[in-house]
Amino acid sequence: MAHTLLLATRNKGKIEEFRRILEAVAPGAINLIGLEEFPELHDVVEDGSTFEENALKKAREMSLATGLPAIADDSGLCVDALNGDPGIYSARWAGNHGDDAANTAKVLEQLTNINDEDRGAHFTCVAALYLPDGRSHCEEARFEGWILHEPVGDRGFGYDPIFRPNGLDISSAQMSAEDKDAISHRGKSLRSIAPHVITLLNSLG
Repeated sequence: MAHTLLLATRNKGKIEEFRRILEAVAPGAINLIGLEEFPELHDVVEDGSTFEENALKKAREMSLATGLPAIADDSGLCVDALNGDPGIYSARWAGNHGDDAANTAKVLEQLTNINDEDRGAHFTCVAALYLPDGRSHCEEARFEGWILHEPVGDRGFGYDPIFRPNGLDISSAQMSAEDKDAISHRGKSLRSIAPHVITLLNSLG
């Protein structure tokens, strides 16, 4: 029997990505649902100072609100030349939460005079699981690469069009979903946490 697990997001791209990865790790074991199933719930205020604090807060609040085990992630783009920014502010870097085009444009503008060799960056993702009985587990992963001079590709979401992964000559927005999952920060963090998800959910009976 599949366990129901709440993914604490309304981002359809993240829901599909998490569902794909979990199904590959544990076929048929988890029925993943998103916050679209709970339209009455408010968004969690992400006021933590780290990715882990934000991810765990989202998972905890949504688990307690619904009575379901919940998993959440907090992820962001960390640009070397910007001293690690936008970091935890990635989703709202240009002012409005979730405006991918504006956020991307702001990063590119900030790097206008930065040479190729100084455009190093990485994505960080922390995946956090929280159970209604108070148990929790977190996993962190990184996705290393470089910032392009202009957006390329129409797959993925967020900053994918301006991010070129190490060792590749295409942006992450040009990668297939499967290829990206294999090396991305979110894919790696979720694969790391998946065994703990299965173990903890099974312990619920």
